[in-house]
Amino acid sequence: MSDPLHDLSGDLVVYAARLVRAVRRLSDAPGAALRVISVLDEHGPLGIGELARVDRCAQPTMSGAVASLVERGWVEKNPDPEDARASVVTLSPDGRAELARVRRINADAVAARLAVLPQHDLDDLATAVALLRDLLPTTSEGTL
Repeated sequence: MSDPLHDLSGDLVVYAARLVRAVRRLSDAPGAALRVISVLDEHGPLGIGELARVDRCAQPTMSGAVASLVERGWVEKNPDPEDARASVVTLSPDGRAELARVRRINADAVAARLAVLPQHDLDDLATAVALLRDLLPTTSEGTL
């Protein structure tokens, strides 16, 4: 027997993932780079180990990604004031601008698809997005 809440939850995850993949294809920026600068935008400055943990990758992989982002000028890597052996990675103004650019492209693409919907469906979607925003954990609460 099917559980409607479970089915709805599963569909939400599937279609959210498809939406993310669809908009990622629009960007000329590498997906890994966008993930890292998005994490920094959400969480603020982080050490490489913490960035790797949040992104669910190995620390050497994250070190390479951060080096590439430093070369692009999207992040800054500075010594950790609390641990001279460690670094803190911060989103740079150029990285913030790139993230805003990609988010505008994504929003434009989704808006073009949503524009065909009647206003009552857009209102329902706005309500659903607000509910999701309120249900999802904040950075201080962790992840799902």
